[in-house]
Amino acid sequence: MQLGLLPVSTWGTWRHTVLPAVALGLAPLAYLARLTRSSMLEELSQDYVKAAIARGLSRPRVIVGHALRNALLPMVTVLGPLSAGILTGSFIIENIFGIPGIGKIFVLSISDRDYPLILSGAVVYSALLLAANFLVDVAYGVIDPRIRVLGGAR
Repeated sequence: MQLGLLPVSTWGTWRHTVLPAVALGLAPLAYLARLTRSSMLEELSQDYVKAAIARGLSRPRVIVGHALRNALLPMVTVLGPLSAGILTGSFIIENIFGIPGIGKIFVLSISDRDYPLILSGAVVYSALLLAANFLVDVAYGVIDPRIRVLGGAR
């Protein structure tokens, strides 16, 4: 605030989005980075990676084509609950930084005891979370074809 590099409140240009985005995304980013690192270390120690390197495949191809694809599964698993945390965290971020948005309206409706708006906000956020979890399930099938079930449960 003392340097005046970035605006702290209100909404306008791209500079107004920097601090809210950092505040909302820094903790999930750190969590995903740690999870990615631990998953990659585990995958790189597997025998199939060592065998691929021994067959003469280049190290970048082995890392991206073999290890990273299998290391993505734990990260995709976490994205569903993480999206819930980001959506609910946006309520606070919008109030702190003075951003006009659905989260701010939702919080104001709670303080005003506007029950229809509270319920409609809960339905909207529930639909967003269901869509995020559905996308996680679809991503599972794309990343690992063994997970796909064609023709229903067996």
